[in-house]
Amino acid sequence: MSGTDAVRPTVVLFEGESDRRAFGTLARRVERSLDAVSLVDLDGITNLRTVLGGLLRDRGRVFGLYDAAEGAYVARVLHDLGVIEGRAHRVLVMRDGEVVEQGDTARVLGKMYDGIEYRGFEQERVETLARYAGVPVWNGLTNEWHPTQMLADQLTIREYLGRDLDQVSVAYVGDARYNMGNSILVSSALMGSDVRIVAPEAFQPGEAVVGEALRLAADSGAQITITDDVAAGVKGADIICTDVWVSMGEPKDVWASRIAALRDYQVNAALLKLTGNRDVKVMHCLPAFHDLGTSVGRQVYEMTGMDALEITDEVFEANADIIFDEAGNRMHTIKAVMVATLGE
Repeated sequence: MSGTDAVRPTVVLFEGESDRRAFGTLARRVERSLDAVSLVDLDGITNLRTVLGGLLRDRGRVFGLYDAAEGAYVARVLHDLGVIEGRAHRVLVMRDGEVVEQGDTARVLGKMYDGIEYRGFEQERVETLARYAGVPVWNGLTNEWHPTQMLADQLTIREYLGRDLDQVSVAYVGDARYNMGNSILVSSALMGSDVRIVAPEAFQPGEAVVGEALRLAADSGAQITITDDVAAGVKGADIICTDVWVSMGEPKDVWASRIAALRDYQVNAALLKLTGNRDVKVMHCLPAFHDLGTSVGRQVYEMTGMDALEITDEVFEANADIIFDEAGNRMHTIKAVMVATLGE
């Protein structure tokens, strides 16, 4: 999130009465590749819904959603609800690749909207919007990062485990090269967690991302593990996270090789047993290919005979409460980001 400045200073989210015990601060920004990303320091959160109930009301704000991601219906709804509960308005503006140059587009939109959420592909695009818009720009998702999802995930972990995040072990299992693997690694490092990336070597985060996580861990006390050993990686984990292995926008000729490489990293009952933790919980940012209820699931079944991909239906349904609370918490944390960055 940024306005015209390349680096935005720490912002106080909310300082309420002690019985509301709301937020601490927006945490310090991570460097260059994360210029458009800030993470909420969740210390002190007890009831986010109560705190944010009326903070955006009656301000007459207008927000733009710059949406380049196909099929992002849930994200759009969550953005809308965060805005509607604040009695503001959202206008869907445009997609990547349309006529106007990015910097010019940003400056025009900055004259029309109080804030812009970007969902798309290239991190450079959201950073360009943030550089030129002159209003807050929120990174709703890029190929590299998913900061709003991380806010919801960290809040959900706190709600379900009831412990400070520096007392939590989180293992991300599967394809960790992109936004979810990168974001879980860096956000957990920032919060001081014991974070493990469990993936084949070719599917692990890049050197720059790992380096950033290690730098943050030096300050927070986080433990960082990057491994292709499933048993070692998940041992003792409190939380197992995963994400899809394939997506609708990809050519199908890459599906078979990727599924073959990741098959041993499916989150199933056998993998959970390896944690040695009977209370281990599973999180998924959704959508999930856990059954044959999607066209992708059915196509993969015809190709491979697998009736689930990254997570089995048994494990998904057993953890449905936390998974769908994780999804619902997106709205509350998106509202928090709006409050933190818009000011009075």
